[in-house]
Amino acid sequence: MTDDDHGALDRLISAEQDERRRLALFLHDGPVQNLAGIALMLDGALHALAGENQEQCRSIIEAALAQQRATIRELRDLSFVLEPVVLRDHGLAPALRGLADQATHAYGVAIEIDVNGADDLGETASVALYTILRELLDQAIRRGPPGRITIRLAATADGGLLATMADNADPERRRRSLESIEERVRALHGEVHVRATDDGTEVRVTLPPHNARR
Repeated sequence: MTDDDHGALDRLISAEQDERRRLALFLHDGPVQNLAGIALMLDGALHALAGENQEQCRSIIEAALAQQRATIRELRDLSFVLEPVVLRDHGLAPALRGLADQATHAYGVAIEIDVNGADDLGETASVALYTILRELLDQAIRRGPPGRITIRLAATADGGLLATMADNADPERRRRSLESIEERVRALHGEVHVRATDDGTEVRVTLPPHNARR
């Protein structure tokens, strides 16, 4: 293995560790804290029931149920982000539309999608591209959030694929934030080009024909 290969592997491992850290932080600060709060509320409900205060007990249980339903939604959203069932069962285009709907609902971001070029992608390329575009979307929201995002997939002249994401959030200035994306694209022998626009950032990911259909 060459020094360049070692460096690429180190960067990919580091990116995956960052992803695990972000997931662990989300679980700790979100669902885990919510479940701890639900346990405390149920303890309170038991005390109220022991004191024959049925009205207080009912109120506590209703609040616990509301928090439980919110936690279920958080975990369901997390499951969708990690590996949406729609991606496996119906393909990349519906999965990206679902991701866009989720971001619009959560952050009020207007997202324009043109993903007709997704139809001929192979399974491996679809999963990799979904992960790449999801990360780019997350980055844009963390920088802004933006008021507008555009996602386009189109076939290239040689039969490859060009994926473009543009947003009007503050331009990305941290090199580290793009390293994991670059490593994922290199794994498919593709290329990444990032440029600042008049009102934000545009990222172009190109996959060669033989890997776009993997």
